[in-house]
Amino acid sequence: MHDLAPLARFGPLLATDLRDVTSDPAALDSTGFWAVAADFEGGLTCARFGEVRSVPVPAPEPGCWRGPAADEWTSSLDRAAYTAGVRRIRAHIATGEVYQANLCRVLSAPLRGPGAGDVDALAALLARGNPAPYAGTIRLPAHGVEIASASPELFLRRTGRLVESGPIKGTGRTAEDLLEKDHAENVMIVDLVRNDLGRVCRTGTVTVPALCAVEPHPGLVHLVSTVRGELAPGAGWPELLAAAFPPGSVTGAPKSSALRIIDSLETAPRGPYCGGIGWVDADRGTASLAVGIRTFWIDRGTPGGPRLCFGTGAGITWGSDPDREWEETELKASRLLAIASGAYQASGRTAG
Repeated sequence: MHDLAPLARFGPLLATDLRDVTSDPAALDSTGFWAVAADFEGGLTCARFGEVRSVPVPAPEPGCWRGPAADEWTSSLDRAAYTAGVRRIRAHIATGEVYQANLCRVLSAPLRGPGAGDVDALAALLARGNPAPYAGTIRLPAHGVEIASASPELFLRRTGRLVESGPIKGTGRTAEDLLEKDHAENVMIVDLVRNDLGRVCRTGTVTVPALCAVEPHPGLVHLVSTVRGELAPGAGWPELLAAAFPPGSVTGAPKSSALRIIDSLETAPRGPYCGGIGWVDADRGTASLAVGIRTFWIDRGTPGGPRLCFGTGAGITWGSDPDREWEETELKASRLLAIASGAYQASGRTAG
């Protein structure tokens, strides 16, 4: 797969002519156009491209993407393990260790046949079947990064010194499905994001222009808020990422306690899922990074051959019902897995 040319797509932007790859976030304050992929576990890949132009995502070509069979998807947590994890988080909430924690599982399936998958071909299918405001594709096979994301969630947007985040918390099939629990969960995460940005923004500049707005997406609705601030003098990308990462909407509150609980309950690394995916134009001082949800990636390091991976999860609060939270993870995954493999039937099977 190293024969595939490096590229990155973000909406209508196509970046080609790879010039440099680094894991140093300070590079994002230098010059050039950078594609950024940050793993939930902390790995960072920044790729500088020499050519950026506006090109629509091409129409899917028959046969270019060969996804996994619909019955081959397996989950890092089956239904029993996931619902047990929800109950465990509620026990942590009862003892005051945490107010909310995001519990996730990683689905994966083998990729077979000639080429064993090109994420750019998958991105063409996602653009038609599940358009998303923060869709992004990064193809760097030689550096172990092959991502196609249909993310609906803004992690960080920068325009000069102004920085903005758009945390999502609360999911339903329709607006009528949203519960009081969903609104409470959103407010908790907004407070967490305010605190994160407050660590690197000028005192008094962090505001919440929008709180719990209902936003429609293919097959579901979300509650979305906006948090905004002005970076303090001397604060650049290293400081901003250190303060805000990993995104609060996919961790929990308090973030440190939630991360400890996540580590004890989840059985597979999240990788690009729940990380940050997007672009930085260092010359113009602009950027847009999405939270890496609704995201596929290819893992070519597994002993049985390459696998296509996808993550799904839900925010757990005291008001969570374990079975309803499992169903939320299914709702978030079903449409996208159907696009990637032709049809999806929830199996809840655990990966061996």
